[in-house]
Amino acid sequence: MTIPSTMTAVLLTGYGGLDKLDYRDDVPVPTPGPGEVLINVTAAAMNNTDINTRIGWYSPSVQSGTTAEGGADGVGIEAGDSGGWSGDLGFPRIQGADLVGRIVAVGEGVDPARIGQKVTCDPYFRDPDDEAGLESAAFLGSEYDGCFAQFTAVPAQSTYEIPASITLSDEALVTVPCSGGTAMNMLLMAGVKAGDRVLVTGASGGVGTFLVQIAKHLGASVVAVASLSKHSALKELGADHCIDRGADDHSSLAREALGGEAFTVVADVVGGERFSEYLSLLAPGGRYVTAGAIAGPIVELDLRTLYLSSLEFYGSSVYRRDTFPALMRVLAEGGLKPAVAAVRPLSEIREAQTAFLEKTHVGSLVLVPPKV
Repeated sequence: MTIPSTMTAVLLTGYGGLDKLDYRDDVPVPTPGPGEVLINVTAAAMNNTDINTRIGWYSPSVQSGTTAEGGADGVGIEAGDSGGWSGDLGFPRIQGADLVGRIVAVGEGVDPARIGQKVTCDPYFRDPDDEAGLESAAFLGSEYDGCFAQFTAVPAQSTYEIPASITLSDEALVTVPCSGGTAMNMLLMAGVKAGDRVLVTGASGGVGTFLVQIAKHLGASVVAVASLSKHSALKELGADHCIDRGADDHSSLAREALGGEAFTVVADVVGGERFSEYLSLLAPGGRYVTAGAIAGPIVELDLRTLYLSSLEFYGSSVYRRDTFPALMRVLAEGGLKPAVAAVRPLSEIREAQTAFLEKTHVGSLVLVPPKV
């Protein structure tokens, strides 16, 4: 491939509404530095993180969940208000954490034989000397320019070649790194195994659909929380039972689904006012793991629920070192059927994010940059 000097990309120009997404065709193509590869992006998926980063939702001053109105118009966060997930963000920034593409150039220290490989990427970049990665982690599309563009440069060590035996389309594969990786990390942290009884909230979203599939692949029983219109799709993905998100009493329905048994794991990406209700469903020694709070980050906790039942709490953000390799194994074993709700050209990113915020879809929404 002849690499052009400029590319099409979407620049995030500041915290705020959809108007902060600037679709351009004159953005310089990045040059891979030492230890990096340049990837021609063939597909990019959207996540809650993209919305939250754009509006500055991670700022401690934001107390509400992500709403359609706030996602479209912003929540009043300004530069300097620490609206990024690990602090303040530099602008302009190219977002996008989920990518599939081909390596077209390599930086110093990278084997040129990698050129031409079809790859995906672990979106968390860490210092090799930081074993847990919590101190040094940077996120693709936040601290690093991401894949809402024709090209992106990323650390070579974070990329994974996609075996020819995996025949999923690029549009399906691209939903795996962030949504699938978040789900895999949550379930690894909570030690999910065969025989576990797992409640999944927000089950129809990108992360939720992978939580259902991976938990089933690990041998657990799964009860999924979602609106009624999405139950049949979730059962096709492996959910044993579904309960209506709009019901007044989730706990009774969840217990009934298990025949009165308690859950061993709650995998929650919703948070909000039902937090305490979900904790009440856990058996003694149960595990609660979260990687999101779309219904609201401020929750009520009776500490007696935590200590008298010997519960374990896990907060999942930076992937463990074994998360992405484990995710790729599940993918290779045929344990994932990515749920792709719609595919749009990158030029329609504002329309795609508007549709994303309506939450009427099951799975992920995918963007495709123009071919080079």
